[in-house]
Amino acid sequence: MRAVWLREFGGPEVLTPGVAEDPVPGAGQVLIEVAHANLTFVETMFRATGFGPFRAPLPVIPGNGVGGVIGAVGPGVEPGMIGRRVVSGTGGTGGYAERVVVDAAAPIEVPDGLPLDRAVALFADGRTALMLIGAATPRPGERVLVEAAAGGVGGLLVQLAARAGARVVALAGGRRKTDVLRASGVEVVVDYRERDWADQVRAAVGGADVVLDGVGGEVARTAFDLLDPGGRMLSFGLAGGSWADVPEELAAERGVTLLRPGADPVEMRALTERALAEGAAGRLRPVIGQRFPLDRAAEAHAAMESRATVGKTLLDVG
Repeated sequence: MRAVWLREFGGPEVLTPGVAEDPVPGAGQVLIEVAHANLTFVETMFRATGFGPFRAPLPVIPGNGVGGVIGAVGPGVEPGMIGRRVVSGTGGTGGYAERVVVDAAAPIEVPDGLPLDRAVALFADGRTALMLIGAATPRPGERVLVEAAAGGVGGLLVQLAARAGARVVALAGGRRKTDVLRASGVEVVVDYRERDWADQVRAAVGGADVVLDGVGGEVARTAFDLLDPGGRMLSFGLAGGSWADVPEELAAERGVTLLRPGADPVEMRALTERALAEGAAGRLRPVIGQRFPLDRAAEAHAAMESRATVGKTLLDVG
């Protein structure tokens, strides 16, 4: 089968197309014919440095999220699973390939009416956005500042906060991203690459009640300063290169709560199923901004690292 290999850590060019042996499902496993692979920023960090939640010896086929059709099952697995459209994690590796084998309990069936590419776009980002918004609990009229609002998770957070009745302030870096957000109808859109962006937020809405931090670093610290007493801040990304550095003591002095939500595997699966159901109903709409064929995975990584991407980036495999 066709696959993409990582044989050494480095720039995007170290991702090289090649071939691999077709996987065969063992007892309690299923084989997925991959149509789309989900790309995340943490995968670019793993490729560059080996940093990340997964540890795998090189050489390895990267990729932790896929969507496709179950093509075969191993011993002890219900044959009726064959032909089901599913999304699934891979355990950390193997996703940048035409086929992948996973435990039979891992795949989640995609609801009727939801295209596979949108399901893959919602697989990781949808559950993350639902978890974050559930922890932040924005109330009608509250000012919710979403950083990296044109990204995969950020775009979904904008939708969820607006549906909760909040006043959304969307932060994004660059003209293309801010134009996309304005075109989608967001009330206040600000480019955080402009030096006076915090002043622009204050002029528009006065401050913030909730900050959903997807950038980290200096942007996150400035966003924290916009919070009024009683505000809440959650971090979900480090597009700026580092996590938010906000001391607990300072937050307490300001009357701000730093939230760090989490979920166990059972809860994460339930959040994923809910995200897919919301997508099928048209209430959660992922933006797929970029698509690359499997053998151009290096270009996909380069695009993500350039900070020029909008919404979700997918590898089209099938």
